[in-house]
Amino acid sequence: MPDLNIAIQPQIKNRSGVRTFNIELDAERFEKLAGDFGFFNPDFLKSLKKSEKQYREGGAKTLKSFRDLRK
Repeated sequence: MPDLNIAIQPQIKNRSGVRTFNIELDAERFEKLAGDFGFFNPDFLKSLKKSEKQYREGGAKTLKSFRDLRK
């Protein structure tokens, strides 16, 4: 697995009070890491397209906790 040099900027609260942070990393190294995790696998890309379609059709819901998945 390739090494990644990652720069993380401190957490910031935006107008809505949500804490965010920015991550910077080398694009070429990220692509190698993504390949190692199988993100370019045709099955993964197919499942990603399916999930995007479900989201557009309203098939997604907001979770407050992972416990909500058990219901």
